[in-house]
Amino acid sequence: MMVGPQGRAVGVEHIPELVAASIENVKKSAAAELQKEGSLSFHAADGRLGWPVLAPYEAIHVGAAALEVPQPLIQQLKPGGRMVIPVGNIFQDLKVVDKKLDGSISVYDETSVRYVPLTTRAAQLQGY
Repeated sequence: MMVGPQGRAVGVEHIPELVAASIENVKKSAAAELQKEGSLSFHAADGRLGWPVLAPYEAIHVGAAALEVPQPLIQQLKPGGRMVIPVGNIFQDLKVVDKKLDGSISVYDETSVRYVPLTTRAAQLQGY
């Protein structure tokens, strides 16, 4: 299961049609109850800005490559939390970002990866 009874999972996507499709697909899955009770939610917004309304987060996974780690996502990471994000243009590294309990940040490269770019809505609709 992606989240326990006390947790929550949040999806952020800037294409409203993809958000709607995600919601409909979850309704047909074993996770439907999580969505119904509010433990799982999807939002149409710029993923580079995260979803500060429900922050802080213990874990953040970014599913597209950024040119650098977005500062708003670091700000939304809970002390003791971890973010995994692909960073780079053509050649990318999967970076692990840890926010220590004192609020300091450590970043290390886990492996080389290849993801689609984290872009604006307009760029995505134009094919990047």
